Amino acid sequence: MTVRITPLPEPAAPPVPDGGLGALSTEKGNLPLDSVDVHAAVTGLAASVTVVQGFRNPFDVPLEATYVFPLPDRAAVTSLRMEAADRVVEGVLKERGQARQEYDTAIASGRRAAIAEADRPDVFTMRAGNILPGERVTVHLVLNQPLPFEAASTGDVDTTGETGEATTSGEATFRFPLVVPPRYIPGAALDDDAAGTGYASDTDAVPDASRITPPVLLPGFPNPVALSLAVDIDPGALPLTEIRSALHVVAEESGDDSAGGRTTVRLHPGERLNRDFILRLVYAAPAEGDASLTLAPDAEGDEGTFTLTVLPSAEAAPARPRDVVLALDRSYSMHGWKMVAARRAAARIVDTFTPDDRFTVMSFDNTVEFPPELGSSLSPGTDRNRFRAVEHLATVNARGGTEMLEPLSRAATLLGASAPGRDRVLVLVTDGQVGNEDQILGRLTPVLRDVRVHTVGIDRAVNAGFLNRLASVGGGHCELVESEDRLDEAMERVHHRVGTPLATDLALRPDGLELLTDTIAPQRLGAIFPGVPLVVTGRYRGEPSGTVVLHGRAPDGSPREHRAQGVRTDAPMSAALWARAHLRDLEDRYAAHASDDLEQRIVATSLRFGVLCRFTAFVAVDTRVATDGSTPHRVTQPVELPDGWDQSAGYGMPVAAASMPAAGSAPMAPGGPPVPPAPSAYSAPAAPRAMPARPAGPYRGSLYRGLVEDDMDGDAYLVDDEVDVPDFLKGDTTPPPSPPAPRPPAPRRARRRTGPSDVPPARRSDRPAGSPGFGGTPATPKPGPRPTGPNPQDPKREEELTDPFAAKPADTAAEPAVVPPLPNAADLPWPVNVLREELDRMKAVVESDRAAYLLDHSLPFLSDLLSGGRPVSPQVSASITKLHKDIENYRTLAPSETSLAEVTTKLWTTLTTTLEACIRTHIPLPPAPEAPNTPAPNTPQEPTQPPTTPRTPFWKRPT
Repeated sequence: MTVRITPLPEPAAPPVPDGGLGALSTEKGNLPLDSVDVHAAVTGLAASVTVVQGFRNPFDVPLEATYVFPLPDRAAVTSLRMEAADRVVEGVLKERGQARQEYDTAIASGRRAAIAEADRPDVFTMRAGNILPGERVTVHLVLNQPLPFEAASTGDVDTTGETGEATTSGEATFRFPLVVPPRYIPGAALDDDAAGTGYASDTDAVPDASRITPPVLLPGFPNPVALSLAVDIDPGALPLTEIRSALHVVAEESGDDSAGGRTTVRLHPGERLNRDFILRLVYAAPAEGDASLTLAPDAEGDEGTFTLTVLPSAEAAPARPRDVVLALDRSYSMHGWKMVAARRAAARIVDTFTPDDRFTVMSFDNTVEFPPELGSSLSPGTDRNRFRAVEHLATVNARGGTEMLEPLSRAATLLGASAPGRDRVLVLVTDGQVGNEDQILGRLTPVLRDVRVHTVGIDRAVNAGFLNRLASVGGGHCELVESEDRLDEAMERVHHRVGTPLATDLALRPDGLELLTDTIAPQRLGAIFPGVPLVVTGRYRGEPSGTVVLHGRAPDGSPREHRAQGVRTDAPMSAALWARAHLRDLEDRYAAHASDDLEQRIVATSLRFGVLCRFTAFVAVDTRVATDGSTPHRVTQPVELPDGWDQSAGYGMPVAAASMPAAGSAPMAPGGPPVPPAPSAYSAPAAPRAMPARPAGPYRGSLYRGLVEDDMDGDAYLVDDEVDVPDFLKGDTTPPPSPPAPRPPAPRRARRRTGPSDVPPARRSDRPAGSPGFGGTPATPKPGPRPTGPNPQDPKREEELTDPFAAKPADTAAEPAVVPPLPNAADLPWPVNVLREELDRMKAVVESDRAAYLLDHSLPFLSDLLSGGRPVSPQVSASITKLHKDIENYRTLAPSETSLAEVTTKLWTTLTTTLEACIRTHIPLPPAPEAPNTPAPNTPQEPTQPPTTPRTPFWKRPT
């Protein structure tokens, strides 16, 4: 077999800035991580990968090395092995707190140990301790990952072969990340011990920020890590026609006929760990859509794993009217080619709109902006409006920080008010470099039920984990763009997905096979898009035989189904791949609605199937004592700045250099305030070593806050790019606007503690990203106007809220109470803001659509309230229960159309009043105002809350 390897020319290396005196050598030697070896075996559409990390101790005392590194976000890490000298120690998967305790105990007793923890689906932390002077320790990780596959468009169909069968090409992608980029860290700094050793402070929005922000190497530092990467490709039953490497130069070694047509691709030596490794495999695939069902029984027991794959045709479905919100990230990390590509991508999407569609475009950094002539509402997709939108996009430049939560919340609210019968689509164009992923998902998940979310990630080291999670929660798809050369191809795919899907309202119906429905992943099946396979995995019980039918609804409302007959197979990695997908769904549910029961389920699933997750960790502990038990010298491995990022900007984080400036000095960021010195990775050992210094001033709690964009070339990309804009705009060379002025340091405040006090110490954990939920204390709302009137603790006030619609006796002698307006949703804590957003949606519903809205939207919303999915005040629960019953039966209450309209109006008024009352009971009331020159009246005191036992965040166990 002959496979064509698409050549990738070696790009001309840009001049490297001077790394500074001492950058080429250090007094104590080089960094502890000296090698990373990746070997992948691709079989069909899955890959088994072994990652070997080599740590060497260049010091004259024992060393503990910490390395923050990425892995594919869909990969299932299934084993760890540590090798040192003549010792080989197999790792064991345990609950995270227990694993960390065993590791700390081993280090304190002088034994070698290693521990691997997951901080994000694609960000991990490795610690290897008690490495003897001059000794080398290797840690082996084994993981399995699926390869995403997508068929080409119907225009590429060829008739080949003797049978004349129509075939088309399809493309599978093997992506392996190699660096954790700097991330924007929003929120106020916490007054607590740091969770990790990174440069960013932990904040209320990102409580583990110090675990995902490793120090960054100084530009010009010599390649500190020897990288080797090889991929063995066995196409199996799929004819492999081409292999393309996107960002690296590779060499190909073809196997002989006895090897079954296998091909090995190797990375050229000398490459740095500063961008993703991307290999695209082009296969010949059937032109028509098909479905397959594989059943892999467990080695023991009567259960197994099923995998249903539906490959639809690439033919587009008939268009339906759409409401689309396009959100464009213009933060400082998008500077350079990424901003150019993002503008082009957004313009391409706008160009697909028709007059039947409605849309709006928002660009965001620290603020949210809309096209001036279109505003923030949805506008028809006319030629004039599309021209205005593209005209606005042409002026967008990189600046500020990635405040992503507010624009996405506004987009979801705007789409939630859309009229029935229209597709609601949110498209996010970004590099995804934020640290508050859990906070964003927790806030958005409840409001994305009727909205389809597509993400377009643009970067050479993109945050694929977050973008895939957001698209999965929104029932959409994620497309990653690593270069401008691939932009056109990627946007062609996005065009098909933003359009009308082939089928929606998907559901599985087994025939002769017992499916365990609570194990199906993804949890939201979403929709079927042209040429995009839908892969559904889960668990079954009983004999591995039967049929599964995927039912859906076509755009015209007709039923559509795909039937697959089960085929028994021996696929050992299928259970691990399902477990990783299922754990990812459970972790996202935990981010939205944290509970101890859900945490226990996550841990139990992880331990049963041997797959690492955020609540477990692999730990390997040697039985031999190697040191005297003194505290080892601790070093955190600095990482590369991603390729394509502006090396002179600094991005608000300190860089690790071989030699530090003199005391009291600080390097200057271009055009901005000084960046504090970084903790040196080469300083003499200290026992114990204190936490590394953190950025001060405007850099606390933020990566890009307070930076001034430097004027290297103005923004010359506007002159030569191919943004789809009018010709007279292409010559605009106006320099990009500066980001906002530096904000004062965020006040530090105590970490909020939530949760019951009876949680066992070994099982305690806070919710990721600081999202308060039910069963705990709500987050403190932002300062703002507070409602006046009776105290909610007052019995009379409680009686009013129990039935807020009852008539009140008139009191002519008393002054009428002044009830201030409710705060905006953005000023309320989650999840109270969800109720405020529902009120905003109801205001946008016209009177003629209220009856349908009550049945189709309000009834499920109230069911969620009563089931515990939203905060329900005890004072209004009776009203909500009665209201839910009335909406269910309101057609029987109205014998005529006239009375039906009257009942609808009454129920609508009652619903709005109930929601408002529920919101007000969750807003803290201020004390009564004091009159001038008079003592303040006595006010009832708030009841004292019993003290609760603080819960340790799962990323800091044990304390």
